[in-house]
Order: sequence, then structure tokens, then C-alpha cells
Amino acid sequence: MDDTKSLAHSKWRCKYHIVFAPKYRRQAIYGKIKSDIGVILRKLCEYKGVEILEANACPDHIHMLVSIPPKISVASFVGYLKGKSSLMIFDKHANLKYKYGNRHFWCKGYFVDTVGRNKEAIAKYIREQLQEDIIADQLSLKELTDPFTGEPVKKS
Repeated sequence: MDDTKSLAHSKWRCKYHIVFAPKYRRQAIYGKIKSDIGVILRKLCEYKGVEILEANACPDHIHMLVSIPPKISVASFVGYLKGKSSLMIFDKHANLKYKYGNRHFWCKGYFVDTVGRNKEAIAKYIREQLQEDIIADQLSLKELTDPFTGEPVKKS
């Protein structure tokens, strides 16, 4: 089985294992709309000509084994994927942006490996991302509903 692809004057086999996670406060939403997120990610990969070899939506993160053409850098592809998917998620589920504030869905950063699944490094990445996100969330916490009464907070 030869999985080498070719462009005009080059042959390539660029497979990347990408892992990224939703923000800490978005994990409750993520569990409910996981299938919609999968459809959105597949659609965005198709737009860019990226082949999904394997993908898995775990309870607190997403694994994707993708074949990215060499004309697209991994960083630009992941930025595109996370940015556009965030917008598409909040467009499809419009009520979420009012309940949860801004339109940021994913944690900052991502993990990429060119070889395959490096379980220890991925587990460490997810742990650290969630801890960083919890800390950042506490620093910029804005309550949109009063936790005691359940009513919307009035802007002053």
C-alpha cells in the first residue's frame, strides 16, 4: 500500500497527529454538541484539501490524524481549523454565545506530532492546557448571570 501523494514536481507523505481541547468552561457544551463539531471539522478539512485519516472526539479533547499537503503549514491549518470551527459552532448554536459570553471555544495552542500517538506527551499537554485555561478563566471571569438569583447581570 503506497500512501505517497504527489504534486507537480514532488512526492510527499505528511501525516500529523494533532490534539486540541475546548476551554474549561466550554466542556459542558462540548459533550452535548460533539457530533456537530465532528461534522464542522470534517467540512473545514475538506475545504482545505486535508485528508482525515483518523479522528476521535474524546470527553475533553480532540485527536486528529491528518494528511496535510506541504503547501499548507501545520500552524496555519490548525489556526484556520480552530478559528473557523469556533465561529461555525457559535453560528449553528447561536444561544451559546449569549449564555457563555464570548465566541472563544478552544484552548490556546495545540499539540502536534509527526509520528503517531505519543500518549504520555498528549496526556501532559491536556493536563497543562486545562490548568492554564482554568487560571486564565479565573483572571478574566465575567458572570453573565447572578449565581445566587439566576437573573442576568445588569451592566454598569
